Amino acid sequence: MFVSDWMTRKVFTVTQDDSISTAIKLLKEKKIKHLPVVKKDNGLVGILSDRDIKEYTPSKASTFDIHELNYILFTTKVKEIMIKNVITAYPEMPIEEAAMLMLDKNIGGLPVVDKGKLAGIISDKDIFRVLVDITGVRHGGNRFYLTITDKLGATKDVIDIVRDNGFTIDSVLTTYEGAKKGFKRVVVRTKGKEGNIAGAKKAFTEKYGGLFFLF
Repeated sequence: MFVSDWMTRKVFTVTQDDSISTAIKLLKEKKIKHLPVVKKDNGLVGILSDRDIKEYTPSKASTFDIHELNYILFTTKVKEIMIKNVITAYPEMPIEEAAMLMLDKNIGGLPVVDKGKLAGIISDKDIFRVLVDITGVRHGGNRFYLTITDKLGATKDVIDIVRDNGFTIDSVLTTYEGAKKGFKRVVVRTKGKEGNIAGAKKAFTEKYGGLFFLF
């Protein structure tokens, strides 16, 4: 899956010369957190987030009354507080790389640029949508969660037990997070309610000593 599969294509933007008050109004009305800053040709020149505005306003609020603060926000231009060195994604970027970039850089959104023009935006909310979709959690079914030895064929052994007991597999995810060296964790989610749960429990107990969870 790529960023282009999940990005928001209808992007709300501002220009460098728009006021901060205009940006605040747009953020609130559209219930968004990021505003790419573009030129007339839709070229990206910066980005403004609700966090940038919050970091700018407290210092002003401490020395101005509400009327003076509103005047400052009305007369201050976006270009004065926007982030100019924008971290971006491109449409063909794998979605997991975009998620990793957002995590590593501690940012909640990435403008998507194609041939120098703004093509969309991918946000943390979109990443949540990806997680919900690839896990199949909306489809219900059962969820098998095990810690297994990290060796060739180990994940296949888990999948075989699930399939041999009449389950249709929806997703298989593995992680090393929280697992001891030489081990990994695997989550298998199935579709629907068909399948022999008792048989699967028996097979897992015999092979893994009962160290598994069924949801």
